[in-house]
Amino acid sequence: MRVLVTGARGLLGAAVIREFQNDHEVLQFDHATLDVTDEAAIASAIASAAPQVIVNCAAYNQVDQAEDDPATALAVNAFGALALARSAAAIGAVLVHYSSDFVFDGETDRPYQESDKANPRGVYAASKLLGDMFALEYEKAYVLRVESLFGPPGPGGSRRGSLGSIVDQIRAGAEVSVFTDRVVSPTYTPDIARATRALIERKLPGGLYHCVNTGMATWEQIAQHAASLVRMPLRAKPITLATANLRARRPRFCAMSNARLAAAGVAMPSWQQALGQFLNSDDPESPIASP
Repeated sequence: MRVLVTGARGLLGAAVIREFQNDHEVLQFDHATLDVTDEAAIASAIASAAPQVIVNCAAYNQVDQAEDDPATALAVNAFGALALARSAAAIGAVLVHYSSDFVFDGETDRPYQESDKANPRGVYAASKLLGDMFALEYEKAYVLRVESLFGPPGPGGSRRGSLGSIVDQIRAGAEVSVFTDRVVSPTYTPDIARATRALIERKLPGGLYHCVNTGMATWEQIAQHAASLVRMPLRAKPITLATANLRARRPRFCAMSNARLAAAGVAMPSWQQALGQFLNSDDPESPIASP
């Protein structure tokens, strides 16, 4: 199977490539080699490559900057998804597009399900929701909502997600700013990649799935668990959404349920298990307590 991956140098793109490359032919495109805002370039590249699967990991993730640059956010997250869906349809390829928990307003107290109404509160969030809608118009598309990603960096990169940064700060003995009132379902990029592969190879029903590790916690609780695993004290600086003074609004409660994915036969480990695996692979010499 020939798999074309956009956003290949990012955190998620790198995980998808690692998951598929041993058993499938993988064509890698980063921003320099394929700009997803250029519909003509997308159509040409996909027609030439003729992949059976297109996995879109390209995204504009600058949540605060998007408030001042809506054109770029929409071009990448919304119209880029539309262009990829059109090109996928032209050759009959499967499309995988990744979305975000930010499409929800966070005004709830239970994990969001796919059937829950979206209510984005910022430009980035709105651009991601539009991308969902455009991709889902194509009958051979999977839209996977993910959140709070962490995992090994892409080639030449150092970014491992917010949780990776928290772990680095804990190990360095630095003070860690953590939200006490923001609830998330942190998700390990290799687990997303495995779920993506399972959906495709098993030819499971297309549509919308919440693809997150099982469970939920505040960022303070997540940091506490990370500190316990690396056997280091946590020097926490508790913050709240009200005191953070962020440019764009964040959903307060944005944990998501992966029940639909599980019902399709794709089980996601708990975030605690995923964090333990991440820390073991991140530093095999470091003693990690069993999660």
